[in-house]
Amino acid sequence: MRILHTSDWHLGRSFHRVSLLEAQAAYLDHLVATVREREVDAVVVAGDVYDRAVPPLSAVELFDRALHRLAAAGVPTVMISGNHDSARRLGVGAGLIGRAGIHLRTDPAECATPVVLHDEHGDVAFYGLPYLEPALVKDVLKAERAGHEAVLTAAMDRVRADLATRPESTRSVVLAHAFVAGGEPSDSERDITIGGVAAVPAGVFDGVDYAALGHLHGSQAVTDRVRYSGSPLAYSFSEVAHRKTMWLIDLGATGTITAERIDCPVPRPLARLRGHLDILLEDPALAQYEEAWVEATLTDPVRPDEPMARLLDRFPHTLSLVFEPERAPGDPLASYAQRLRGRDDQQIAEDFVAHVRGGNGADEQERTVLRGAFDHVRVDDGVREVNR
Repeated sequence: MRILHTSDWHLGRSFHRVSLLEAQAAYLDHLVATVREREVDAVVVAGDVYDRAVPPLSAVELFDRALHRLAAAGVPTVMISGNHDSARRLGVGAGLIGRAGIHLRTDPAECATPVVLHDEHGDVAFYGLPYLEPALVKDVLKAERAGHEAVLTAAMDRVRADLATRPESTRSVVLAHAFVAGGEPSDSERDITIGGVAAVPAGVFDGVDYAALGHLHGSQAVTDRVRYSGSPLAYSFSEVAHRKTMWLIDLGATGTITAERIDCPVPRPLARLRGHLDILLEDPALAQYEEAWVEATLTDPVRPDEPMARLLDRFPHTLSLVFEPERAPGDPLASYAQRLRGRDDQQIAEDFVAHVRGGNGADEQERTVLRGAFDHVRVDDGVREVNR
């Protein structure tokens, strides 16, 4: 069976205030063309269909057109909700849409109810695990505790139990939206850390032939059988080195996996430039970036006059301007942003505690309280967004 694995469309998202709707439409055109040209048997979409719980109408219309075209192509599609989606909204009409071959899996309680497709070698069971917010699904899945690994393990135990009741020749595919250890993140994914732990081991997916993952935006293979398709478009400058692709997976009669990367259309290349403004404006080697979306980091010791206007004269698609003046190590004028780079909210809060106490940092009990507060706010924000 030939499977096209994609995820993280984030329909409705912008890139530094530039609308990506046309680029997303071009990507979906490419997806449908690939389905037809490469004789794909099934499409899997591993979450984050939309960029937010209540997407703009233009994004909903784009999604609707894509579903109609996939249904018209006669190719079954299985998709799950991600942490950016409203599972309840995305799942509206799932039973009716399923009759057209578009199978939406948004209810955690139904994660062990597969979509069963057939080829000349027998059945292939597709299990959809929507994004599992630990605090909200722990009781539904009867997990031991409210953590990412615990709820994913509970869901996969249900999957393996169902698979054990099926003919031995049944092959299996799991769709999941999660941060799996070994995956390389970027700046554009929303943090899903719970209790200071975000990643789960790839071994959680043992026992299935292929795990089609979503959430991380870089296309990558955690193992031969556990892969991220990545997002089809770049959504932050941290993705400047990404090659945006989909996975074309051939699932053999005995569960063997052959994988090929299918490149996605690039609306405009990205470039991260760094240096003194005069050098960026004059260096002939930078001519190759004049049509790229540019993030410029200026290192001038003194902020230049009208830097954005001058950059736009040479690089008309400059979208981000950052100031990081060159300073000697230990210089007290080093920017606050430099001191915070690479530190998460928990670490920043603990640093603040140490600062106000004159160097005495938070103890273990206080770190636990801080962690619980951040977890509570993040879960509460998610619930409020879904219920808007």
